[in-house]
Amino acid sequence: MIEKEVNPHFEDFLFDWQSKFQFLVGGYGSSKSYHIAFKLILELLQEKRTALVVREVYDTIRDSCFSLFEEIIVDLGLEDVIRTVTSPMQIRFPNGSKIIFKGMDKPSKLKSINNVSIIWCEEGSELKYEGFKELIGRLRHPTLSLHMIISTNPVGKGNWTFKHFFKVPGVDEELLYRERMLRIGQTYYHHSLADDNLFLPQSYIEQLEELKAYDPDLYRVARQGRFGVNGKLVLPQFEIRPHEEVMQAVHGIPGRMLRVGMDFGFVESYNAIVRMAIDHERKILYLYWQYYKNGMTDDLTAEEIAEFKDTNELIRADSAEPKTIKYYRQQGFNMRGAKKFQGSRLAYTKKVKRFKKIICSDACTDIIAELKELTFAVDRDGNIIEDEFSIDPHTFSAIWYGLDGYEVADLKSAAVGNVAGKNEMAEVDW
Repeated sequence: MIEKEVNPHFEDFLFDWQSKFQFLVGGYGSSKSYHIAFKLILELLQEKRTALVVREVYDTIRDSCFSLFEEIIVDLGLEDVIRTVTSPMQIRFPNGSKIIFKGMDKPSKLKSINNVSIIWCEEGSELKYEGFKELIGRLRHPTLSLHMIISTNPVGKGNWTFKHFFKVPGVDEELLYRERMLRIGQTYYHHSLADDNLFLPQSYIEQLEELKAYDPDLYRVARQGRFGVNGKLVLPQFEIRPHEEVMQAVHGIPGRMLRVGMDFGFVESYNAIVRMAIDHERKILYLYWQYYKNGMTDDLTAEEIAEFKDTNELIRADSAEPKTIKYYRQQGFNMRGAKKFQGSRLAYTKKVKRFKKIICSDACTDIIAELKELTFAVDRDGNIIEDEFSIDPHTFSAIWYGLDGYEVADLKSAAVGNVAGKNEMAEVDW
């Protein structure tokens, strides 16, 4: 007998296995992922099954889905019954059931999977449509019913999740927002908001409400849980202030965090360096100094930025240029490569967009030229491409690298612990 308090909006979902496809969409903090993980644990305890959990990038699974399962297992007092294995990541049940974890960035790893009867696609909008169709082919078992659960926050209507699940006869997006749960054909639809998560503190919902003032697109996604047409501006919260005002604000940040990022270039691209300051409490990023030149050999650039040797500031740079980084280190610069991985362009872009304000000194003319009106690239159908832009913004890349290892308080991540009755925000990686 397992007793666990859950959010009422998810009670029916926990035991509903009628449909082959279950599509859960909604805003941040609604507890979608938590209840999916709980649902899988309940089912695999009762019936011997193999479940597959996937995200687009394998390296993101350990700190998201896998840790969520671990949290729930401990919370239920089942850690002596259900085993969690970290290498390779698996969860094993006493009746022979198991959960395996894979990334779609390593599709060859899927070929060895057999007899999978349940698949959970977390952050489904980040998957490629071809990957989704490949997973459907992996969903097979000779006797058990087959189920695929897709959870996602709504994005642009050009994303495959909207086209696949809403651009079909008989499906009305607005009807889902009104009814909250629908069953149409083989698909069960479930819509949820932060208001459906009774374990969230009011302060979290107030943070979501604040998005309305500085990022209406994110407000639509995070607070209202609705698909829509994304605005074209990459950084709608970008502001320009007088240099003296910016520096006064930077010096007034309690416990301020100073960062330096560098992007390399030569002929067509530019060597771009950005000094920035982070006000973590207020979620403000200040940009107050720049270096921006092309056609410069490394030795000439090293002469022009020699001040960094005197200050010994850590420069986080493009790790795709290890020889260049090695050269600067040999010249006495404190430099290291920033982490890059498949999907890092999108991840870094989302990180920068999480700041409530990005305030730039009016002395940083090249940063302003690149970022003030930076827009997303679009495909031939006019849909936004979320990790491509209208220009190649070298100062934006420098900001990416400078923020390596730092996380703005991600509203979505911050909500995870609250489902289990915790009120703390997510731990910040400094």
